[in-house]
Formats: sequence, structure tokens, C-alpha cells
Amino acid sequence: RHKSTKINKKINHHCFACFISLRVEVVRAALVTSSAYYSVVFLHRFFVGTYNVNGQAPKESLRPWLSYSPDPPDLYCMGFQELDLSKEAFFFNDTPKESEWMRAVSEGLHPDAKYALVKLVRLVGIMLIFYVKKEHASFISEVEAETVGTGIMGRMGNKGAVAIRFRFHNSDICVVNSHLAAHIEEYERRNQDFREICTRMQFRQGDSSLPTLSIMKHNIVLWLGDLNYRISELEVDEVKNLIAKKDFETLHRYDQVNLLPKKAVFKGFVEGEIAFQPTYKYDTGSDQWDTSEKCRVPAWCDRILWKGKNVQQLTYQSHMTLKTSDHKPVSSLMEVGIKVVNEDLYKKTFEEIVRNLDKMENECIPSVSLSMREFHFRDVKFMQRQVEMLTVFNDGQVPCQFEFIQKLDEPSYCKPWLTANPCKGFLAQGEMDIELEVFVNRSTATQLNSGCQQIEDILVLHLDRGKDYFVSVTGNYLPSCFGTALHTLCLLREPIQEMPLETIKELAKILVEDINNLMTEKPLDIPKEIWMMVDHLYRNASKQVFVSGVGCCVSGALHIFWQTLTGSNHSVAEALLLFLEVLPEPVVTYSLYQQCLDSSSNHALSKKVISMLPQCHKNVFNYLTAFLRELLKNSAHNHLDVNILATIFAPLLLRSPRKQDLGEKRKTQDFLRHFLDPDLK
Repeated sequence: RHKSTKINKKINHHCFACFISLRVEVVRAALVTSSAYYSVVFLHRFFVGTYNVNGQAPKESLRPWLSYSPDPPDLYCMGFQELDLSKEAFFFNDTPKESEWMRAVSEGLHPDAKYALVKLVRLVGIMLIFYVKKEHASFISEVEAETVGTGIMGRMGNKGAVAIRFRFHNSDICVVNSHLAAHIEEYERRNQDFREICTRMQFRQGDSSLPTLSIMKHNIVLWLGDLNYRISELEVDEVKNLIAKKDFETLHRYDQVNLLPKKAVFKGFVEGEIAFQPTYKYDTGSDQWDTSEKCRVPAWCDRILWKGKNVQQLTYQSHMTLKTSDHKPVSSLMEVGIKVVNEDLYKKTFEEIVRNLDKMENECIPSVSLSMREFHFRDVKFMQRQVEMLTVFNDGQVPCQFEFIQKLDEPSYCKPWLTANPCKGFLAQGEMDIELEVFVNRSTATQLNSGCQQIEDILVLHLDRGKDYFVSVTGNYLPSCFGTALHTLCLLREPIQEMPLETIKELAKILVEDINNLMTEKPLDIPKEIWMMVDHLYRNASKQVFVSGVGCCVSGALHIFWQTLTGSNHSVAEALLLFLEVLPEPVVTYSLYQQCLDSSSNHALSKKVISMLPQCHKNVFNYLTAFLRELLKNSAHNHLDVNILATIFAPLLLRSPRKQDLGEKRKTQDFLRHFLDPDLK
């Protein structure tokens, strides 16, 4: 009896703690909804700048760029591109130029104020630095930084973006510094780079139960960088004549940014009037247009745009006195309205919310109705999002706190391929839409491909102090070669989506070491999917420069493998990388990973490790490395070398079963080089 009493006390204490916690969440949500009543907008000056430094070290003071205004700005956001063009920076993301330019920036800040460094983020040569006046530093919170590479084969960091998000007083701000695909004809690839950055740039929140934040889920977005959009349809002499006449209005009509289809990219963004001459391309150390053999057409490559309310641009200009690079730096001074909390009004609002909540808690029990109780997702495909909308109506007399809760013996409220956004929230009155998203990725594809799992789940929507509601989620998944084991694919002579699910299920149970003992038809030497992709690239793209991926490989270019591969060569290349990345067991099996590291300095030992692979894995490794050697024969055209290919393919062919450190990464690259460079023998 004594033991039972202690347990009951613990349960009661836990329930009380949960009640208090949920009440706090309700009050917090109500405060967010009422923020307009206790927030006042104060204007702060932001300096936003971008500078492509062409791999140069700082040779002159940055004061003419960073301190041109008489009054010191409150915040500095400075983006650099092409900070370092060396191979060391490209392969190991390590460069002395970072500290050199940091020092130059620190010395170039406005002398009439003291500044604190908040955050620095860099991806190869793309760097973003965020400073704030020291008196404002305590009001900066929730700082996060992320990077996205869109360069060689859609992954490497020679192109892409870095971003910093933060909260200033009561406003959420995201600053993005991007370097998009180069060359006048790569117009659509720049658009795709922008879309890739927006999709893949996700910021973690302090509360791990909350979904990640995308760029566009901020009050204010500042987008800067070398966007690389050019002036098209005009010859170089025509452009220079218009610049000499300062006829920028005519020139703008041929600027690719102004030629963008509406809603294609940068939807909702604003750019101030450009009243300065193009910032690219100059002879380094001068104000003279490019006199090299290429004689680039001048262009406004370096841009600053913004999205959000209460933003007014005071100045937008280039800085011609700086001659370090073949680009000129650009700056924008902006007056940004920041929501600041009025403590007296906040206290008054808080007390009123608590009083109303007390009254409602004593009067009523929450209740909701759902727009649907059953959702079916039809023909779910690998890496293709499907979204259905669940609408929750508050039909009770009081606000309600809801949350999708875990079921018994399950680690999360839903299966890993399913997400509810938001998964919890506060509904004062009216209705709220909840996105139910099904997305099959590398971590969930294998079990669904093999038929071990199905698109089936039941969500439990729980109301604080109310009842539970059950939502059924079903669907049919179309099996994919992505996420299917190599030895299983070698047993399939037909497209996997045309095979009966029971057959796939049975074949998936066969172990890799048993496939040669089967009494049925001899397995394929390598999966036909790999052959299709490699053959396509060998015939169509051996001499092509792979600068950036198109990002639609699964949904478009490689949706049908069996007749012909449609879509760009970049899509096929990116699909091959994705195929290798999502293999449940990598080409070099996990069991031999450590032996690969141990033998990475010895050619003979490395070959011996490969000879120990299961036959289908060995065939695939030899086939892929032979293809990579063919690419190297055309390095004069495709600009690939052993180091680039080892950097891209080593982490795919030799995946670590644990988190990989820099030393391991270099050893895997050394191991792969033995099979790419005959001189290493």
C-alpha cells in the first residue's frame, strides 16, 4: 500500500507538471498572436554588402565600401564570393584567406561605433559575416547558420549559398549570400540553383520537436551575392556604348533578372533602382573593362534584394575605388523596421490572456472537428513530396491546445515517411490547416521497396483536457531502384515497378552471398539501372563540364529507365550520385570499410580489399571506376581530375558506418585514387 501511494504521488506530480507545461504553451501562443498589441516598430540601419574577390588577398582598405555613410549602421551583413580558388579550399574547405579578409573587414567597419561579431559561415569560397553594434548584441538570439552546395554535379561548394538566420528583438531575419552558376547561357541553371537553395536550406529550431525553418519562413529575407545574371541579346560594344551614355534604363531591359518569368524565381523580392554601371568584368587593379581574349560583356552580376515589410532602401551603389578584384563591391544601406517589445504593454497583455484563460478553463472543455478522418496518398514515389490538408475546426467554447502524440511502444507520433506540420499548436477560434506530408527518402525507401513496410499509419490528435481524435493515413508506394540493394537489383530483369510486390519481397530476403547458388536464371553482373545511367553519360557527356545539377533527376529525367533516359546530362549525373548515396549497403560494404582505410596508402592491398567484395559489389566498383577513368581521358574538355572525382565519389562508394572525421575522409579519397590514377601503382 505504501509503494502504491508513492507511485500515485509521482503520477499526480507528473500530470500536474504536464498541465503547467501545456498552459505555458497556450499562453505563449496567445502572446505570439497578440504581438501587434505590445510590439512597437523601431527603425534600424542595416549595411548589406557583396563582393566577389576573385581569389585575391585583401590589398587595400575596405573603408570606402564599409564606412561610406556618415552615420554608423546598426548591423553589418557582408557576403564574399570566390574567397579562395585554390584546390585546398575546394577539397578540404580550409583557407588562410578567411582570416585575412576577416581582418580587413574588422579594420574597415565604421570607426564611430563598436561592433561585435555575431556569426561567420563559409562554404569553400562563399562567406557571410554578421556584425552588430555592441549595444544591440544582447537583443540578438536564435542564431543559426547553414550551407548548400550547388556546384559540380549539384553538390560541391564552388557554387551555392551560405545563410544566417537570427532573431532581432521580436523580428525573425534571414540573410542569404549566394554564388549562382556562371556564363551568360546558363540562365536556367541559375534559376534552378535558386530553387535548390530555397528547398535545401533548412534551419534547426531550439525546440527539436518543431519543424525546421526554410528561408521564406522569416519576417525579413535579405538576399545578396554574385547572382551571375548577365546582360543578354546585346553585343559587348553596344553594352559599353550604353554605359558610356549612362543609359542604364535601356540596359535594364536586357538584364536577365528583368527577363525572368513572373513567379519563376525571386517571387516577392524587391530590388532598388540600379543607378550605377555594371560591376563585372574589369581588369584586376583598374577600372578598365575586360581586355582579355574572352572580353566578357559587362553585367550587373552583384546584386542585393530583399523580401518583407518595413524595409526601405536608403542607398544602393557600387564602389569603384576598390580595384582588388575583377568585380566591384556593391552595398545597400537599408532602414528596417524591427518589432520591439513594450514591456508595460506586454505585461498588460500577458495578464489579460491569463485571466481569460482561467475563466475559460473553469467554464468549458475544448472540442474540435476534423475535415477528414481518412487520407489516402496515391502512387507515392521516391523523393517526391505529396501533401494533403487536414483542417481542424475549433467548434468548442474555448481555445484548445492540440498535439499529435506517440502511440504505445512507438518512438514518434508518426512513421518516419510522414510529417504533420504543425505537429502541435494553439487554436483560439476558427480553423487551422495542418499539412500531412508523405516523403520517402533514403532512410525509409529500403523498407518500403522490399515490402517490409507499407504506407500505413494512424495519427492520434490529442487535445489538452479534451479527447483524442484518430486520423488514418494510407497509400500505395511505387517501389524504386533508389534505396534497393545491389544484389536484389541484379536479380530483377524487369523494371522494379512492374514486378509483383510479393516477388520483390521474396527476392529482398535473399542474402548477397546466396545469389550465385540460386537455381533460377543467372543474376545480372551489375544492375541494369547503373548500366543505363553510366552508358548514357559515357555516350553523351564524357566531354561535358558538370557545373551544377538540375535537381529533378528522380521526378523527371530518370522516372522511366527502360526505353531511354530523357532529360539533361546533369540530371543523369546527379541521379547516379543519388543512386549510390541511398544504397542500403554501399558499393564497398560496411564490413570492409576499416580495411579500406588501413590499406589506403598501398595499391596492392587496396586491390586485395576490392577482391574480397561480394561479386555484384565488385562488378559495380570495377565498372564505375572504369567509367571514371574514361572521364579522366577527356579532362581537357570536362575539367575533371583525379582529386575532383575522388572527392565526389569516395564518400558514396566508401560510406562510413559512423560519423566520418577529416582523416578518414582523406584516406577514403586516397583509397579511391589507386583505381583512378595509374601513376599511383
